[in-house]
Amino acid sequence: MSLLELSNLDVAYGDLPALSDVSLAVEAGETLSVVGANGSGKTTMLRTISGLLRPRRGEVRFEGERIDRLPCHRVVERGVVHVPEGRKVFPSLAVRENLELGSYPRAARAHRADSLERVFSLFPRLRERAGQAAGTLSGGEQQMLAIGRALMARPTLLMLDEPSLGLAPLIVTEIFRTIDAIHRAGVTVLLVEQNTRQALALSRRGYVLENGRVVLVGTGAELLGNEHVKRAYLGM
Repeated sequence: MSLLELSNLDVAYGDLPALSDVSLAVEAGETLSVVGANGSGKTTMLRTISGLLRPRRGEVRFEGERIDRLPCHRVVERGVVHVPEGRKVFPSLAVRENLELGSYPRAARAHRADSLERVFSLFPRLRERAGQAAGTLSGGEQQMLAIGRALMARPTLLMLDEPSLGLAPLIVTEIFRTIDAIHRAGVTVLLVEQNTRQALALSRRGYVLENGRVVLVGTGAELLGNEHVKRAYLGM
């Protein structure tokens, strides 16, 4: 049994199809990437897993149980935590307050102090800016804060939506290094990215989405060597 299974998902915005017959599996302990162009359905997929959208058809199962009918907060309580595109920090709240909000699930509250120390160890700059308003942070620091806030919920599965978007190359390298460290610490990672090269290099397996459909599945190395991926996403 896979940790997360999507089976034949159809999702639409009104009459506009966004995902069509999408099936996907994430195994416990792996980093898996879903890559594709803007508008291919990657964010819709994560929003459906998180409970923000309801599929017209198909199922989402986590640890063998359906979660596609659960409200968002119950999905988080099950251990599925989503870092949205654009970071979505609370700009008027301090860094520490943003992080503490991430530990609202009952099971996470008891470990708040330990989780906070873990986040500060991963992101020393957040420790330095713990009392600073989140809205005054740089884009890279806000991305660190968004990931740290998600870790405060003690996820089993961490879903990241375009974590490198709009960041300087040096910060992108740092973010990907941190994602790898999170994975090595035992968290399963589902990564949605337009930075195809770095995402697939980090991942054991990957899926390619185009126009709301899965068109390729393989190991990270296989997809990096695929001629279609090279032409469409790597500029080769």
